[in-house]
Amino acid sequence: MRAIAPWIMLVVAVTFVGWMVFEVGMDIQGQTSGGVTDEVASVNGRKIEYQTFLTAVRNTQELQRQQGVPAPVTIEEQRELEDAVMEQLVQEVLLEQEYRRRDITVSDDEVRDALLNAPLPEVQQIPEFQTEGQFDLAKYQRYLRSGADPGFALALEARYRQEIPRLKLYDRLTTDVYVSEAKLWRIYKDQHDSATAEVVAIVPQVVAPEGAIEISEDEITRYYREHRTDFERPGQAFLSFSALPRRPEASDSAASLERAQQVRQEIVEGADFGEVARRESADSVSAERGGDLGEVALGTFVSEFEEAALRLRPGQISEPVLSQFGYHIIRLEERRDTLIHASHVLIPIELHGEHLDRVDRKADSLDLFAAEVEDPTILDTIAAAVGLPVVQAPPLYQGNRLQLGRFVIPDVHIWAFEAQEGYTSPIIETDWAYYVFRLDSLRPAAVPPLEEVRDEVRREVLLERQWAEARALATQIAQAITDGLDLPQVADSFGLRTQRVGPFTRLNPGPALQGAPEAIGAAFGGTIGRPSGPYETEFALFFVEPVRWTFSDREQFQEEREELHSRLIQQARQAKLQLVLQALRGQAEVEDRRRELERALQQQQQQQQGQQQMPGGPLGF
Repeated sequence: MRAIAPWIMLVVAVTFVGWMVFEVGMDIQGQTSGGVTDEVASVNGRKIEYQTFLTAVRNTQELQRQQGVPAPVTIEEQRELEDAVMEQLVQEVLLEQEYRRRDITVSDDEVRDALLNAPLPEVQQIPEFQTEGQFDLAKYQRYLRSGADPGFALALEARYRQEIPRLKLYDRLTTDVYVSEAKLWRIYKDQHDSATAEVVAIVPQVVAPEGAIEISEDEITRYYREHRTDFERPGQAFLSFSALPRRPEASDSAASLERAQQVRQEIVEGADFGEVARRESADSVSAERGGDLGEVALGTFVSEFEEAALRLRPGQISEPVLSQFGYHIIRLEERRDTLIHASHVLIPIELHGEHLDRVDRKADSLDLFAAEVEDPTILDTIAAAVGLPVVQAPPLYQGNRLQLGRFVIPDVHIWAFEAQEGYTSPIIETDWAYYVFRLDSLRPAAVPPLEEVRDEVRREVLLERQWAEARALATQIAQAITDGLDLPQVADSFGLRTQRVGPFTRLNPGPALQGAPEAIGAAFGGTIGRPSGPYETEFALFFVEPVRWTFSDREQFQEEREELHSRLIQQARQAKLQLVLQALRGQAEVEDRRRELERALQQQQQQQQGQQQMPGGPLGF
């Protein structure tokens, strides 16, 4: 069963983080088996070694690759992956400490029993263990007992030694979870009771439009003085940059068309469409399926593609079809009513020939001479040498991503607030351009002067005035209701509109009452024909008059009770488990030294190689 081999890696990959922490990453004294003593983090005094972290990152990347997840391309994506791995390592340490505190262990007999009788979900998906598409326990057990692949059994054993303690902890934490009959009935009613109501909404911006309100300078100054901290701005980075475009030209489009024609000719002459798609197509998702796009509704594909596909007979191959994605060679598989099933090979329009060489030479110059240097003048010099302008970027606020026109630039927002003034960035590659940035200056977080935020302060004063007028109007309406008028009469007298809403449930009130829990409660809990309010939300004030109620059926509840009870118990158990894990994480003393270690390793390599700075750190930063 050589086909089992790829699945071993999947099982090992899932297991690997915990195994690395507790078997390879440390010995009894907390030292790494490989002799690397750099501590990348600690959890309640328990060390996580640098090599452990790196190996876990690589293993996670391998797992993602096997699952079809694209590899990180930008610094930002790499950091997100590394942060997730670090959090998983921390959680593994916390779980191990909790197992010890609660004396949770796993025996060899428990592992053997689970191995034979409780196959993992991913194991059940292995075709060699299935009969007519369904998992066959007997096949699986025969394979294990045959001893044909000890590595597979060892990988499974490691997974069970990791999972069984988790299940035991879960059982201990959730055995006392209980959902009473009264709570079941209340939840069922929330899902099935319905109400219809007359609703009047007082929206401040509608009843007090901006043009009807005069705001004085004194009001603006007073509000700014009393709410200064509300206008605090995060740190700002002021940047200059040079961009080398990577936009295809007419010659690139012609070269891509020529390649698409060659690919089509190969298929027409008898080459297997699926094999060609796997080799040539830039659409990686469909390429894995031999170019198959599946059966979808008409209107799903871009118009150029769909119109060309609909002109084909089943099995016919199209000429290259141009769309925003490139050139498509399309094969129509089937057309049924409003459904279409097609396959394609996508040849993208990319830089070719002399144009590609010219862009690459300029990119190399930027990378070699302008990127990651301390001299603030070098960017201007090199950009001028390759015929590129240096442009000032808009101010970049810490925590935001940099947007240039319609493009969001990756990684700059990370680099800018870690660099020193005058330094240039690594070259940043996107689909549309290469960029090198220079950090001209940094401004720390602060409250800007009034003149810089005057418009924003004025908007806040305006909103405050609008709410004041809306509340005053609501007070008048409430008094009119007290005087005996019904809601439509009151609304009409104040020039407002009454809206009939419903029927709706407590859990699904519809857009009119979304985010208005008190108004929803009044629709169910008031008196038919008697209005009440106002009920204030973030966006409006509401008056509600119940019109009609429909209540849940007890007999129907009894029929659905067991399913509801099972679902609620599971949700309650998961919620309790999450609370416990969050509490463990919140109380833990976690020290993360990745940034510190990264800087130290960069300095060490600079000293050893006599270079200014590494092009990329070993942590991917």
